[in-house]
Amino acid sequence: RPTSDHVDRAAEEAARAAHQAAERHRAQAGQDLAALRADHAAAAAEAGDEPAEALTGAVRALEADLAAARAEAAGEPAARQAIAAAEAAHARLLDQRRDAERRGAARASRRAALAAELTALRAEIDRARADAPTVADRAAALNRRAEALALAAAAARAAQETADRRKQADGRLADAAYQAGFDSPRAAAEAALPEVERARLRRRVDAWLAERAAVAAALADPAATAAAAEPPAEPEAARAALATAAGRLRAAATAEAAARARRAELDALSATAAADATELAPLRVASRRITRLASLAAGTSPENEYRMRLETYVLAARLEQVAAVASARLHRMSAGRYTLVHTDARAAHRARSGLGLLVMDAWTGRARDTATLSGGESFFVSLALALGLADVVAEEAGGPRLETLFVDEGFGSLDEQSLDEVLDVLDGLREHDRSVAIVSHVPDLRARIPAQLEVVKTRRGSTVRHRTG
Repeated sequence: RPTSDHVDRAAEEAARAAHQAAERHRAQAGQDLAALRADHAAAAAEAGDEPAEALTGAVRALEADLAAARAEAAGEPAARQAIAAAEAAHARLLDQRRDAERRGAARASRRAALAAELTALRAEIDRARADAPTVADRAAALNRRAEALALAAAAARAAQETADRRKQADGRLADAAYQAGFDSPRAAAEAALPEVERARLRRRVDAWLAERAAVAAALADPAATAAAAEPPAEPEAARAALATAAGRLRAAATAEAAARARRAELDALSATAAADATELAPLRVASRRITRLASLAAGTSPENEYRMRLETYVLAARLEQVAAVASARLHRMSAGRYTLVHTDARAAHRARSGLGLLVMDAWTGRARDTATLSGGESFFVSLALALGLADVVAEEAGGPRLETLFVDEGFGSLDEQSLDEVLDVLDGLREHDRSVAIVSHVPDLRARIPAQLEVVKTRRGSTVRHRTG
C-alpha cells in the first residue's frame, strides 16, 4: 500500500522529463561553448590593430552571446531539483525500512552531512557568483558546468534504477505484511514493538518531520533558490559525494536485509510463544485448582483464617461429638458444675486451631481453659473424655462396644465427695454390663471395691492374689 512518501509514476515521469531536458540543455551548452570559442578565436584574429571602439563592439557582441548562452542553460536548476527530489524520495523509502534505532542515527548523520554539504554548496555558490573577468574564464566555467550536468544525469539514472528496485521491494514487503494479517508494513512493524517503544519512535519521527519541514522551508527561501540556480563548482567534490552516497546506499541495503532477517526470526519466535501459551493455558488452570485444594488441605491458604488442616477439621468434628457425650458424665462427676465445650477459636502466635476444649463452670458462668483445672478436676475431665471417646468410637464403628475399661491412677487427687461421684459414674457403667478395672494405691478404694486383685511385692518377686469384699 503506498505511503505518503511514495514516489508515484507521475513523479518518475516528471523526473525523467527533467533529466532529458537537462541532457538537451547540456548539449546546447556544449554547442554554445564551441561557438563562443570560435567567436573568441575570430575576435582575436580580427583584433590586430583595430581601434578601441571596434574592440568594444566585439566585446559587447560576445557579452550578448554569453547572455544568450546563460538563458539557454536556465533549465539546469529544474533538472537539478528533479534529481534532488528523486534522491530524497529514494532516501525516504530506505529510511522507512530501517530499524527504528538505526533510522534515528541515520537521520542524525544525514542531517549533519546535509548541513555540511549545504554550507559547502553555499560557499561554492558565493565564489561562483562573482563575474568572470574574461571570456576564457567564462568558457572554463561552462565546461565545468557541462561536466556537472553529465554527473547529474548519471546520478538521475542511478536514482531511477534505485527507485524501481525500491518500488519492487515495497510491493514484496506489502504482500508479506498482508499475508501475515497486517494492513500495511507499518502496522506489522508496530505490532513487533511494545506500546512504549512505538510512542517513543513516533515522537522521534515527528521531530524528524518537523526538522525536515524546517529544512524544506530554508531551501524554499528565494536566496537559496537563486544560489541553487548558479552553476556548481568543484566536480571532484560532487563525484566524492556521489561515491559517499553510493556507499551509504549499500550500507542501508545491508542493514535492511539484516532487519528483515531479524524480523522473520522474531515472527517465528512470536508464533512459537503463542502456540506454547495456548498449550499451557489448560495446565495453568488445573495447576491453580490443585494448588488451591492443596493449600486448603494443608491449612496454608489465605482463606483458611484458622490455619486448620483437613485432618484437623475432621478430628474437630469428632472431638465435638466426644465433648458432647463426655459432658453428660462430667456434669454428674462434678455435681453439675462442669461441662465440656469444643472451641475452634483462632490460636495465638500463628498456631493451628480447631482442637481446643473449654470447661464451662456453672458456678461462675464463665468458660475456663483446661490448664486452670486442679489435679482432681483434670482427672475426672480426662476420665469423662475417655469414656466419651469410647462411646463415640463404638457408635461410629457400628460394632460391639467396649465391655472392659481400665482406669489407671488419678484417684489420689480427688477429695472424698469427688471420689464418691466418680465411683457412682463407674458403678453406672457396671450397671450397663460393663467391667471397670481400677489401678490405684489409694487405701479408701479398698473398702469401696468388693472384687480386688492385689499385687504383693516380695524378695522373690511379685505375686497376685484375689480378694473379695
